[in-house]
Amino acid sequence: MKNIICDIDGVLLHDNKLIPGSDKFIHRVLEQGNPLVILTNYPVQTGKDLQNRLGAAGINVPETCFYTSAMATADFLKHQNGSKAYVIGEGALTHELYNAGFTITDINPDFVIVGETRSYNWDMIHKASRFVAGGARFIATNPDTHGPAFSPACGALCAAIERITGKMPFYVGKPSSWIIRSALNHIQGHSENTVIIGDNMRTDILAGFQAGLETILVTSGVSQMSDIDKEPFRPNHVFACAGDIDIV
Repeated sequence: MKNIICDIDGVLLHDNKLIPGSDKFIHRVLEQGNPLVILTNYPVQTGKDLQNRLGAAGINVPETCFYTSAMATADFLKHQNGSKAYVIGEGALTHELYNAGFTITDINPDFVIVGETRSYNWDMIHKASRFVAGGARFIATNPDTHGPAFSPACGALCAAIERITGKMPFYVGKPSSWIIRSALNHIQGHSENTVIIGDNMRTDILAGFQAGLETILVTSGVSQMSDIDKEPFRPNHVFACAGDIDIV
C-alpha cells in the first residue's frame, strides 16, 4: 500500500472552496488505510488550523495528517548546531520552534528564520540583515514569492535580506527535497513506496522528482497540460483533478 503526500491548494481546495471530487478521493484514501500526509509550504497555520480549514470545505482528516513548512523547518534545525533564533513569522512557526527547543531572541541568534507575516517591517529587515551579515545562518520556510491575489509570501520577504547581505537562505519547503524527506520521516515512510500529488510542476512535482517519488500532476491548479513540456522532467501521471485519480 502506497504512502500518499498530497498538496492542498489547487489539489483539494481553491482558496477555501472544495475542488469537486477531492473530498471523495481523500476519504477513500483514509478508508483504504494509505498512510497520508497533507503537505503545504504555507507556514502560518497549525495542523489544527488546517484540519478546521479542510473540515469547513467538507474534507474530514485527522490533525496528525497535516505537515507544514514550519514543522519541516523545526525538524531541519534540530539537525543543526545552535539553539537561538531570530524569527520573522507568525505563531505557528514560533510554536514549532519552541517545541523543538529553540530560544526566540534578537540577541546574538544562531539562525535568522523567515516565514510569512503581515507585520513585516523596516526593523525586521534591519535586524535580520545585520544578523545574517554577522554570521547567523539564514533559513526560510519556503521559496514561494506570492500567494493568492499577489499577496507577498516568504520568498518575497527574504528578497530584501538577500539583496542587503548578498546571502541566500536555505529554503526548507518545496521544491526542496528536504521537506519531502521530513514528511516521510513523520510517517516512517520510504520514497520508493510513496506518491506525491500536486498541481505545480515547479514545486510539488519537482520536489517529488528530486526525492525519488512517483508523481501525479493534477491540472486543477497552477500547471496545465501545456506547461509540462516547458520542464526537463515529467510527472509519472496526469489527471484533471484529484477526484479522477484511480491508481492509489
